[in-house]
Amino acid sequence: MFKIQTLNNISVRGLDRLPREGFEVASEMSHPDAIMVRSADMHKLDIPASVKAIGRAGAGTNNIPVAAMSKRGVPVFNAPGANANAVKELVLAGLFLASRNIGPALDFVRKLDGDDKAMHEAVEAGKKKFVGFELPGRSLGVIGLGAIGIKVANAAVDLGMEVWGYDPAMTVNNAWKLDARVRRAVSVDDLMSRAQFVSLHVPLIDATRNLVNADRLKLLKKQGVVLNFSRAPIVDEAAMVEALNANTVHAYICDFPSVMLKGHPRVVATPHLGASTGEAEENCAVMVADQLRDYLETGNVTNSVNFPEAVLPLLPGKTRLAIVNENVPNMVGQISTELAKGKLNIADLLNKSRGDLAYTLVDLDAPPPESAVAAIKGITGVLDVRQVAG
Repeated sequence: MFKIQTLNNISVRGLDRLPREGFEVASEMSHPDAIMVRSADMHKLDIPASVKAIGRAGAGTNNIPVAAMSKRGVPVFNAPGANANAVKELVLAGLFLASRNIGPALDFVRKLDGDDKAMHEAVEAGKKKFVGFELPGRSLGVIGLGAIGIKVANAAVDLGMEVWGYDPAMTVNNAWKLDARVRRAVSVDDLMSRAQFVSLHVPLIDATRNLVNADRLKLLKKQGVVLNFSRAPIVDEAAMVEALNANTVHAYICDFPSVMLKGHPRVVATPHLGASTGEAEENCAVMVADQLRDYLETGNVTNSVNFPEAVLPLLPGKTRLAIVNENVPNMVGQISTELAKGKLNIADLLNKSRGDLAYTLVDLDAPPPESAVAAIKGITGVLDVRQVAG
């Protein structure tokens, strides 16, 4: 029986993926084996030593102490792509909001008064201030070609836009999903200089903080628009407001209201609605529940932000050890030596590494004695050892 603690309301559809005969799920419990979380700030929590995995029902993991968990040998899972369609739709809405000046136009309508005749006359006289432009033929630059960025780029191509993409770490799998009509920019500056619209889809790390700054805003084409549905600090807000006031940028569409942006006539800021659909919440919960279950039951790792991808089919009748260790030489050799001392035959083995961590799945022909497991735990650099089957 695995104990799963939830720190936020998690979609029932996701929780239903954890069978009652093998899992206990509750918001309050002692010694949980895993934690499922959405937005709760775990940096302030005393995370129990019993926790073997953390699952974030969403993409970003800023609210989880990932580095600390890595030192403990605890994988942190997320749900990349599960909310991609929801965010894509909001980005597309942002394109139309900016190109047709819908935000200022709505403010204009809300302030109308008088009878219908007076309102009609005011509308006819005032509508010329909100003349917009159409999207076909306009250029869109997409920075970050992950699950969301790809959907945005492909949708914009279908709208008739000229689309440029930039992602130095793009995976082969994502490349296969990208429309062949999307053009490749060689740098952020190259993309900014080619685009009238720029949509940001990158995580917030040191390298992306203030990625869009005063110098890069100057590179945008006339009537430039920036769409930020990633994280607020990726855009230098002070530089953005200055560019809007100077009329060098047409509009800023984002998901992150702030005091500096509030009330600006050419800013549309939604209240962090990117993934706020029932479908996205369900998809995220289902994905992360499946990943937690697979890890706890078989040791397999999929979509972890700190562990390597490691999937090894579990052979019938075998016993599996899942071993987390520092990524240093001769770890597999030392593990194999201890298993040999216990006269244990290795039926299958998978070893993967990521940064400072390495992860090994070992399938044995027979269950290991406690002395063999203890010996492996005693190897310098081993962070965790679990028997996950058999």
